[in-house]
Amino acid sequence: MRGFQLFRHDEKAMELPINIVVMLVVAMVALATLISIIPTPTKEMSVFVEKTGLGTGSLQSGNSIIVGATTAQNPFAVSAVVKVTDKDGNPVRDANVILKGLGGAASNTTDINGVTVLTTPSTALVRLDPNQNEGTMDLKILADGFYDYEKKDAVMIVKTR
Repeated sequence: MRGFQLFRHDEKAMELPINIVVMLVVAMVALATLISIIPTPTKEMSVFVEKTGLGTGSLQSGNSIIVGATTAQNPFAVSAVVKVTDKDGNPVRDANVILKGLGGAASNTTDINGVTVLTTPSTALVRLDPNQNEGTMDLKILADGFYDYEKKDAVMIVKTR
């Protein structure tokens, strides 16, 4: 019993519960800070190549472009309309969209509706070799808060006679 009374009147023993409470509060503040700086989880994107065509002319629905043999003798421009949404169908704005292949490349960002028009510039035109009757272009999309999207053979180009 005497040891218990000495413990009760010891000043250092009374500081222990206060120190534990202070350490718990500091630990909770540190944990809350760490949680707040963790980036938001990334989500999947849905991507649709809505229209494609030669140059800036009339675009057709789908992801295939038919090129005549005469046009295919020289490098030519290709355009594509791409729509980017999240899994719920909401548009993804300001996504970087890149279309490349067959020597050509184009890039643009999506608008408020998640849509962008890509057209290969005169410095990066598409080419089909003389013995090549078809080829494909790949699509890559980067957006904050989403996993990177890559689609091989997203646009097909077919040469006719």
